[in-house]
Amino acid sequence: MEIIERLLHLDGQILLWIQELRNDWLTAFFTTITHLGDGGVLWIILTVALLIPKKTRKVGITMAIALALTFLTVNLILKPVIARTRPYEVVEGLRLLVNPAHDYSFPSGHSSSSMAAAVAMLGALPHKWKPVGWCAVILAVLICISRLYIGIHYPTDVLCGAAIGLMAACTAVKCFARAKR
Repeated sequence: MEIIERLLHLDGQILLWIQELRNDWLTAFFTTITHLGDGGVLWIILTVALLIPKKTRKVGITMAIALALTFLTVNLILKPVIARTRPYEVVEGLRLLVNPAHDYSFPSGHSSSSMAAAVAMLGALPHKWKPVGWCAVILAVLICISRLYIGIHYPTDVLCGAAIGLMAACTAVKCFARAKR
């Protein structure tokens, strides 16, 4: 149990260290970036937009599968079962930069949905469009970092959320490839 306690303490210390890096420019940047991931709306809109034209439908379907897997895993199973308290409620001295969340902290839904959609997009895009996929992945990573910067998630929430999103994306890419055969 001592290892878990140390990890929890380290989680809080990392957030307090990140808080020391805050400045007006970074705060404006990361609060804007974090809101891009709110409710997964950006990724859902992008998925729907890619579902419409026939030539990008494969990418849209792959992203939809990844987002669905992530939603089921994170929002319907893990968050309610683990029920981890948000860091701004327990880490002394941590200041939250956005409105408080109304769900549990672990794992990060923003991180999981962002990584799921971006990596699925990257995996399903044709080679000539891979730079677009890499831009989506960079945005997803920035959304993950923003969750730490604003103080709404622990580092382990974000890392596990991103890992779940990555696994969902890989599963979606493989499922679509098998179904196509």
